[in-house]
Amino acid sequence: MNLKKLLTWAGVALLLFLLITQPVGAANMVTNILNSLREAAEALITFVRSLF
Repeated sequence: MNLKKLLTWAGVALLLFLLITQPVGAANMVTNILNSLREAAEALITFVRSLF
């Protein structure tokens, strides 16, 4: 088993563990990530609009 496959499975196992043991915390983390991506997209749109 190569290292990449091992690390991938370890990451999946950790993610599942966190989802099962702390579902509210995991949901908050996903919400925070999505909010950050939305804010970044809005900032990029504002920048592009200011160029034109």
